Amino acid sequence: MVNCKLVIIVPLAILAGCATVSEKPVEVEAPVSKPEQIAAQKELSIPEAKSYKRKIAIARFTNETNYGRSLMSDEDLDRIGKQASDMLASRLIKSGKFLVFERPDLKKIEREQNLAGDSKLIGVDVLIVGSVTEFGRSVGGKRGFLSKTKVQSAHAKVDIRLVDVHTGHAFFSAVGAGEASTESGAIAGFGSYAAYDATLNDRAIAAAISDMIDKLISTLEERPWRTEILEIQDKQIYISGGERQGLEVGDVLQVMEPGQTVDSKRTGFPIELPPKQIATLRVVSLFGDSEINEGSVCELTAGNIPEAEIKKLYVTEVGEK
Repeated sequence: MVNCKLVIIVPLAILAGCATVSEKPVEVEAPVSKPEQIAAQKELSIPEAKSYKRKIAIARFTNETNYGRSLMSDEDLDRIGKQASDMLASRLIKSGKFLVFERPDLKKIEREQNLAGDSKLIGVDVLIVGSVTEFGRSVGGKRGFLSKTKVQSAHAKVDIRLVDVHTGHAFFSAVGAGEASTESGAIAGFGSYAAYDATLNDRAIAAAISDMIDKLISTLEERPWRTEILEIQDKQIYISGGERQGLEVGDVLQVMEPGQTVDSKRTGFPIELPPKQIATLRVVSLFGDSEINEGSVCELTAGNIPEAEIKKLYVTEVGEK
């Protein structure tokens, strides 16, 4: 009888000293089904305020860490920086709130446009400048009797700034950090052994961008939407921006005259005085087949627009300055 007890107890002691792979939490279904939750949220949700899409561009996104840096100076080899730039651009496009233009490959774009005889680039409202400031990988694990585990981890940190293209002023900055890991293990020779996991790099950078994307989008949305007057013909006012920026027939807009710029006697910096509304417009039709050439035809409903001054005037949403 004694020997039988030992046969039962010893394996339990061995297994108690084993290092095992962490178990994933078990998902528990909520008392209310997911479709019912979505339907309830739609009923309680407040309609979103109308907002026009801002034009933004990612000007630069580089890898400032030692990881993945080549001895060659060719910026095309900056894989980490380009990867972060592509991920950020993809998130901004998928949000449906912005018109995103390419600037990281500006030299290549200009080269192709010169070959095609067209060197025009679309002007944007805000430039995004960023870099990967931290990136690293580590390998760890646990070892027990007849067992072992292997844990691969990657961490990344990205830093971005928003720059006003008209003044060069960096008006916002944010930092995002993210981690990713994978774990494998074996007991008594049975189990899985993970090789180098290259996807951890992607997941860590994606997590870092996700960490700050909401703050970035909310800040960009707070920037006033502006557009320009293209031409005035037969009492019709043509402005840049149309359906893809969210404009619709019937929308009411306001024409603003910039305030005078004066130099501060104390600091010497130029200060622009508040703008003045001089007219009100209503959109009567839209034209163009892409964000590059689209526009709107408007009619004047109040005020007056001097044709000789249209280059310095701008159009905004009602209530904006």
